[in-house]
Amino acid sequence: MQNTTHLVCTHCQATNRIPTERLNDAPKCGKCHAYLFTGQPIELTSTNFQNYMANNDIPILVDFWAPWCGPCKMMAPYFAEAAKQLEPHIRLAKINTEDEQQLGAKHHIRSIPTLILFGGGYEIARHAGAMGTVDIIRWVQSHT
Repeated sequence: MQNTTHLVCTHCQATNRIPTERLNDAPKCGKCHAYLFTGQPIELTSTNFQNYMANNDIPILVDFWAPWCGPCKMMAPYFAEAAKQLEPHIRLAKINTEDEQQLGAKHHIRSIPTLILFGGGYEIARHAGAMGTVDIIRWVQSHT
């Protein structure tokens, strides 16, 4: 029997079942035919957060940030570069805590930026403070 990985499409929100050995082959959504990985962090909101947590078999690294936060702005290009390097085995996402205050409160965000690594819908690890690309990758790899 073939191992499969479930992934939520970032364009249409459909859940896709991909053969695990084909994750590196630029898989496309079976519904909308968009690429499932873009090399960019996705935006999570209270509307789509639970779908991603419940229906992705790969870990999700979430950057909780705010537009007024200097360290958040400084870390943004490093986080984007980490997405290019960690996909397709880790999905990177961002949550704007200014717009999504309930998600920030639910996850006890006390300072930003805060990175939370989720696996199977549960928090695996947390880091508060800005990091560079190499540090983000090293931190994620130490927890997966």
